Amino acid sequence: MAAAATCGAGTLSSECVASQAGQSRTSSFQRRGKASGAPGGGPRLLSIAGTRPSVRNGQLLVSTGLPALDQLLGGGLAVGTLLLIEEDKYNIYSPLLFKYFLAEGIVNGHTLLVASAKENPAKILQELPAPLLDDNGKKELEDVHSAKPPEADANMKIAWRYQLQPKMEVGPVSSSRFGHYYDVSKRIPQELLESSNWHGFFLPEHTPPGLKGEPCFLSCGYMKLLQFFQNIIYTEGFDGANPQKKQKNILRIGIQNLGSPLWGDDICCKENSDNHHRLTKFLYILRGLLRSSLSACIITMPAQLVQNKAITTRVRNLSDTVVGLESFIGSERETNPLYKDYHGLIHIRKIPRLNNLTCDESDVKDLAFKLKRKLFTIERLHLPPDLSDTVGRSSKQDPAPSTTLLGTGCSGMTRGKKHLDF
Repeated sequence: MAAAATCGAGTLSSECVASQAGQSRTSSFQRRGKASGAPGGGPRLLSIAGTRPSVRNGQLLVSTGLPALDQLLGGGLAVGTLLLIEEDKYNIYSPLLFKYFLAEGIVNGHTLLVASAKENPAKILQELPAPLLDDNGKKELEDVHSAKPPEADANMKIAWRYQLQPKMEVGPVSSSRFGHYYDVSKRIPQELLESSNWHGFFLPEHTPPGLKGEPCFLSCGYMKLLQFFQNIIYTEGFDGANPQKKQKNILRIGIQNLGSPLWGDDICCKENSDNHHRLTKFLYILRGLLRSSLSACIITMPAQLVQNKAITTRVRNLSDTVVGLESFIGSERETNPLYKDYHGLIHIRKIPRLNNLTCDESDVKDLAFKLKRKLFTIERLHLPPDLSDTVGRSSKQDPAPSTTLLGTGCSGMTRGKKHLDF
């Protein structure tokens, strides 16, 4: 009461200042989060279907569609990075990894962007493998594709004291499973394709007929592809520039046979190509678009056809993750009984270092793959034991050296001609 009277009289005492400061702290200051909506102002990870944060560096990850490959890459493919698949010799197995990546995006409700100079993107999507789902997986799949954004005007009313509290953003129902298995003997259901959001870039449709065979054909193809990517990223809000968009999503970009003659590139035909810098420039700009958007990209490239190996090294340096496939078809290992259980080798050539100085590199170096009737599997290379009698031994007629030495006693040990055979 005395402190209050003193304050009312206009005299500034220590009790009055302390009481006023305490009231200002409790009444006028309200702790609020940042734009992300995290309590306490800290950053909050996005909740997007088909994603999970990395336990090592907190980077948002998406599945490649092959759980075994996700494990080798440190948990999955980081959002904003580029995965380069070096095709096998006859391009038989690398399209499977390409289709796994796209099928995983459709299952999780992601937006697809498919670019090709060989096949129409619509045809590629029709040939995607069907997901192997149990009853729980089917229910989760229905929830993801039937998820709708929350309505702004809700009919339910809450108490007035809770209206000022920060509201939690309701995102799409995320599947508890990260990565799915697919049956390569079956095609993806048509209803999934119809409910998905995808964009296609078929090079013959975006190139005027008069430019084919001209020197500017290569630059026009790559530039039109970059403009197509940029338009989709900015118009559909994958760059995060539109704060009004509550429901975030992932853009999965797939480019098939990049650098091949189908794209008008001559790095596979000439050792001293004059246009090799156009491919590296394309990858450099593409990485900039990926870094500034919620997107992940996979590229297949015929690395074995590139004449100049220095170009292959530059392409690997511009990629975040590099995986190479080596098929046994047409090689000596195809008829070698040691490799009869496998169809080829897989090489993890590069793993990104994101937000740290080290990378999640697997201890397993010898990796092989095989294509079963339904599944494409990656396993550790186990060679059978060598049971052939290649170790030279003494003939059966001669007694064992140990018996000779033991029979002669200690004097035989000093001769130094024979040793004990344990």
